[in-house]
Amino acid sequence: MYRKILLASVGAIALTGSAALAADLPSRAPPPVYLPPPPLFTWTGIYIGGQIGYGWGRDNASLFGTDAVVGSFDTADLSSRTQGVIGGAHVGYNYQINQWVLGLEGDVNGTSLNNSGVSSVFDNTTGASSIVGSNIRSDIQGSIRGRLGVAWDRALLYATGGVAFGGFNTNYSDSNGFLTGIPGATDSFSQTRVGWTVGGGIEYAITNNWWVRAEYRYTDFGTLTDTPFVGTGAALTAQHHWTQNQVQVGISYRFDMFNPYPVVAKY
Repeated sequence: MYRKILLASVGAIALTGSAALAADLPSRAPPPVYLPPPPLFTWTGIYIGGQIGYGWGRDNASLFGTDAVVGSFDTADLSSRTQGVIGGAHVGYNYQINQWVLGLEGDVNGTSLNNSGVSSVFDNTTGASSIVGSNIRSDIQGSIRGRLGVAWDRALLYATGGVAFGGFNTNYSDSNGFLTGIPGATDSFSQTRVGWTVGGGIEYAITNNWWVRAEYRYTDFGTLTDTPFVGTGAALTAQHHWTQNQVQVGISYRFDMFNPYPVVAKY
């Protein structure tokens, strides 16, 4: 009887010691997987993108001078409204200081902006008249602009302004030769104008690299001057003052390689 009690006691002590020894052994479970925090968002960096929108405005145009047949004539008003689709690509750089974002951006746009103006021209002496036509279009435009914005995390409200460039093609027609002595005479010109542009918009970062935007701009290309029908005996001057409004939406991609995120210490 005593022998059985002694054996049971020894067994219980052995089991208790084994459990305690097992508890003291190092754990063989794998360490927890480290998940770094997401990188901090910043507007700083180089980006590229594209945009598309709609443009509208006005071409204040006039034709004046003398012609080869009847001498002086009243000024012809060829003013008309412009409208069309505008879209292209942009590239820029932002630098964020606290909430303020400073930037420089350039863009190039192809456009379908054009207009046509017609006017009756009257001879001051005889009262004879003719229909004079003018068509002007701007196939390509561009700008280099500064940007200043205020950021609320992933939303950016900004103003922008700078130099604008535009290529213009103009065509003129003299229906019955009243101005030139040549019925159906036409003439055309192509030139580039430098003006200014100003506007503003809002951007929102969908991810750390992809942004969407909506923007409005007003542009004034100043006055361009043509001298149509030189060589026909006419001494004519045509002037166009092109102004436009445009609204656009766009998307941009920022490159991380030029803007490493802050280093996060691992512990």
